Amino acid sequence: MERLLADERNVRICAVLGAVAIAFSSILVRLSHASPSTAAIFRCAYALPVLGVLAWREDRRFGPRSWHERRVAVAAGVFFSADLIMWHHSIGDVGAGLATVLANIQVVLIPLVAWALLAERPGGRLLAALPLALVGVLLISGVLEHGAYGRDPTRGTVFGVGSGIAYVGFILLLRHGGADLRRPAGPLFDATATATIACVIAGVMIGDARLVPSWPGAGWLVVLALTSQVLGWLLITISLPRMAAAVTSLLLCVQPVGSVGLAALIFGESPSALQLGGIAIVLAGLLVATLPEQVLALRPDQRRRAGSVVTADVATSAADDHHRL
Repeated sequence: MERLLADERNVRICAVLGAVAIAFSSILVRLSHASPSTAAIFRCAYALPVLGVLAWREDRRFGPRSWHERRVAVAAGVFFSADLIMWHHSIGDVGAGLATVLANIQVVLIPLVAWALLAERPGGRLLAALPLALVGVLLISGVLEHGAYGRDPTRGTVFGVGSGIAYVGFILLLRHGGADLRRPAGPLFDATATATIACVIAGVMIGDARLVPSWPGAGWLVVLALTSQVLGWLLITISLPRMAAAVTSLLLCVQPVGSVGLAALIFGESPSALQLGGIAIVLAGLLVATLPEQVLALRPDQRRRAGSVVTADVATSAADDHHRL
């Protein structure tokens, strides 16, 4: 029993560390002073050697993955490239903290897409969370006030929401292609490699890609790749499917809350009162959407026993790298 409890604590520690690592993503993007496309390209490219070695070790241990699994991960990488570029534009327009909060509306959107495509009807809590999230997004956009924080908060909000929508496609495809929980690195490597190529193409078309980043900006992008794209993603992917949904839902808020706090501390970002209210409403929507009624109804001892089998639909979407879990 002591060993089991120790393992459970280790799982939670890994999840928290992963969420904290991802919370620094938007901060590191700002510190790099790279263009949106350049930051997206090298966040992925610098992660490939490490992920490649880990994926190779998985293949040696468990055998090669089928082309079907890899093809789905490749498709996920296309969505991931769109997510990153739009999110980085949002960071420039509305700040690192608010952009991260906006991108996390994917937590509410994923079950809705699953409803549309897979006929998996969402519960009442999710339907109640959607208007909360939309009201929060409206307040963050600054359209209801003058002097909202951000260079262009309205445009930044559009990019942030677009990032969340693209992230939905990434998460659903990556989870489908990475159903084998023994192999967290392989699908992530395929998706990251695809995203690198797609970001180069998109950056050349947009005209803001710099394929030879300058220092010290490149150093911040190396840190971003190793902490968020490699360490953060792997910790979250490994730990969250093994945790109770109630704990998962709380961890989903670590990244946006951490990013807002870090952005205020490091860059002096100071959202307006209405925007802060929007942050609180969006976070409330995330909690409502990810605390299943069947888990809330359990007694504490039942929740602990259910921890290994009850997992929120959006468990692995906290990376976020969006953004990210």
